[in-house]
Amino acid sequence: MNDIQKRREIEIEESLDNLSRYLDGLFRIPGTGWRFGLDALIGLIPNVGDTLTFVPSMYILFSGVRYGVPKITLLRMALNIAIDYLVGMIPFLGDAFDFVWKSNKKNMELIRTRATGRGKGTRSDYLFIFGLIGTLLLLLVASIVASGLILFWVLTSRPLI
Repeated sequence: MNDIQKRREIEIEESLDNLSRYLDGLFRIPGTGWRFGLDALIGLIPNVGDTLTFVPSMYILFSGVRYGVPKITLLRMALNIAIDYLVGMIPFLGDAFDFVWKSNKKNMELIRTRATGRGKGTRSDYLFIFGLIGTLLLLLVASIVASGLILFWVLTSRPLI
């Protein structure tokens, strides 16, 4: 990273950095530089794990407004969360994906590099972010309802044999 980029980075509050580290890089595999966090571990619980880690990811997204991140970057951050959630819902593949895709770490880097440091979002910024969060919450509810319907269908269907 060159000197201009280093100077341009915004100072991020320590608690937000810690949240990102806990979710995506808390544990290190000895002998390697590979790290994973609570997002990957909690994500092993089908449906519930990805839903639980969705909430702190929303907090990081919302924090982007406080740091003056442009709307297009907020959209990219929301896409990172949506990819993490949607692929994480797929049994086995999603669990492996959670160990590799670190949406919270990516979002913190976006905040660091794209923030203007205004310290206060405009009304349109908050309307935009609430729209994004509302869309992500609809995605969350839809996936929970779909999972419930599939489970209901499996439990009430007749055996094939």
